[in-house]
Amino acid sequence: MREAGKLVAQAHRLCKSMAVPGMTTREMDQAVEALFLQHGATPLFKGYPGKVPFPAVTCISINEEVVHGIPSSKQLKEGDLLKIDTACKLNGWCADAAYTHQIGEVSPEKKRLVEVAEQVLRVAMVELSRKRWWSEVAQIMQKTAEQAGFSVVRQYVGHGIGRIMHEPPQVPNFVDGEVKKHDFRLEEGLVLAVEPMVNMGKADTVTKRDHWTVVTRDYLPSVHVEHTLAIVKDGVYVITADEETLIPRT
Repeated sequence: MREAGKLVAQAHRLCKSMAVPGMTTREMDQAVEALFLQHGATPLFKGYPGKVPFPAVTCISINEEVVHGIPSSKQLKEGDLLKIDTACKLNGWCADAAYTHQIGEVSPEKKRLVEVAEQVLRVAMVELSRKRWWSEVAQIMQKTAEQAGFSVVRQYVGHGIGRIMHEPPQVPNFVDGEVKKHDFRLEEGLVLAVEPMVNMGKADTVTKRDHWTVVTRDYLPSVHVEHTLAIVKDGVYVITADEETLIPRT
């Protein structure tokens, strides 16, 4: 899975280099598609089933768009929050990651939102090998976001990942009665795509008429970050990290 993870990380590096005002989201998507093709990898988003098949290899969402944004001729502009999510299968194994990029100078509020969302993901990366149950990790993630004055999206969650992109279990970034009912034990060998979506305003979302793009109901900005994480003997191995990354068990 690390080989697939390295390619996903390379795709994100490519997108970061293109994340400038005036760039279109379609150009970024085409660049990632070419990269996956060059390496013989299968993009996992293109053709994904829904009311209409997803038409691109990346989900690219801007500002109030939370997830599943469709690349288009829309140009990036100064102050945007750009969220890029992509996944591929290489040699039979999958990896999935998302990053939020700040285009030029963004407002202090947006900058803080990004910092808190990254902190929420970092909490999961550190606690994954320390806790016994996923709900214990999710509770800390939710608390981290809410104590900062933000909210965690509840309609969309992370997932197990391996030979296919979406495997059990579902991996929520919050805790309620339903989550506790479907809680799961954290054990060595488990691989999860952990992907908090943190909103500046309320947690509620709606889906646009294209059947894919999810936006915040109050149209305030949202941030999405994700890594594919493996629980191993010595801690948590970040499969989609740029460089070899092991967060030691303490």
